[in-house]
Amino acid sequence: MRVAVISESFLPTVNGVTTSVCRVLDYLAAHGHDAMIIAPDAGAPREYAGYRVHTVPAMAYRQFPVGLPSPQVQRLLADFQPDVLHAASPFLLGAQGIAAANRLGVPSVAVFQTDVAGYARRNHLGLATSLAWRLVRWVHDGADLTLAPSSAAMTDLRAVGIERIDRWGRGVDLERYHPNNRFLQGARELRERLSPDGEVVVGYVGRIAPEKQLERFRALRGMPGIRIALVGDGPSVAFIKRELRGMPVTWLGRLGGTDLAMAYASFDVFVHAGTEETFGQTVQEAHASGVPVVAPRAGGPIDLVRHGENGFLFTADDERELRAHVQQLVTDAPARRRMGEAGRRGVLGRSWETLCADLVGHYEIVVGERAAARRAPVGVGAGPE
Repeated sequence: MRVAVISESFLPTVNGVTTSVCRVLDYLAAHGHDAMIIAPDAGAPREYAGYRVHTVPAMAYRQFPVGLPSPQVQRLLADFQPDVLHAASPFLLGAQGIAAANRLGVPSVAVFQTDVAGYARRNHLGLATSLAWRLVRWVHDGADLTLAPSSAAMTDLRAVGIERIDRWGRGVDLERYHPNNRFLQGARELRERLSPDGEVVVGYVGRIAPEKQLERFRALRGMPGIRIALVGDGPSVAFIKRELRGMPVTWLGRLGGTDLAMAYASFDVFVHAGTEETFGQTVQEAHASGVPVVAPRAGGPIDLVRHGENGFLFTADDERELRAHVQQLVTDAPARRRMGEAGRRGVLGRSWETLCADLVGHYEIVVGERAAARRAPVGVGAGPE
């Protein structure tokens, strides 16, 4: 199969969109498919997994490059002649790619990953929230199929009238993120740094940005026997440092690869504070590492955290409830171990190999539907005049 991938984000920018695109490309290469990538011009490599990367002009927004519509998009698709277009978190660039694919008769699969409307709502932008959802609908209505990562995202998309929806989550690297990592030297050394006196380590991984709502960690102020470890960087670092001033926080900065796996392995509890996650990949990585999770009862974590089994869900905006759940795990080591083991068991069927095989199945469905529509005689299904 020939797959054209158009992504609003790509290397060297590292985020959930980039990660999932790279894993999809790795899978396509390993299984003999052909592919090409169109992405914003922000220092992207010339190729990835043996596939050519084509770049288009971009502008910077909140430290992210945003791809701009370009006349070369349709030419690139026409030259490549894909069987299907994969639009990753489509916005301006993705919308142009979907429209170009339709003109060329190429089916498209749009992967919904970024809660644009949620950002507008959280910032009390009023009319902008409605406009954001109208934009989301306009983009996704052009696609043959929209893939949503969670039940909450599917509900939101259906509420604004998007009809052709199916579920596609995210895979997790079950080898890199593993409970046994805690016994490795790198994890032991980091653990000694984070918890010099045997404190319980409460960790977070992700962007330090407004939508992550890390100020909620202030709910843990004064809790005895804990240390907080924050992994990541972003535009809210200064604000969060002010909010958490005086608390036992270690800032680890952005980590990746083995270093990130060692960080997860050094945690006892993982806290995800934001309410706008369409999926919650770091929740899944924490579970793969055998770490129980405390997260809001909102968005993607609803599907990932089974309350009382592999972690706890707290009522959004109720910081007292957040504190109570963390406190329960801090003081109950057997519960931490039990919930960590349950989290690991829960992700064993979610490898990237499995999830990408499901994705190719979605590709095949839309390709088959387009082919059937082309073969259907004109007027089939029409009633009498």
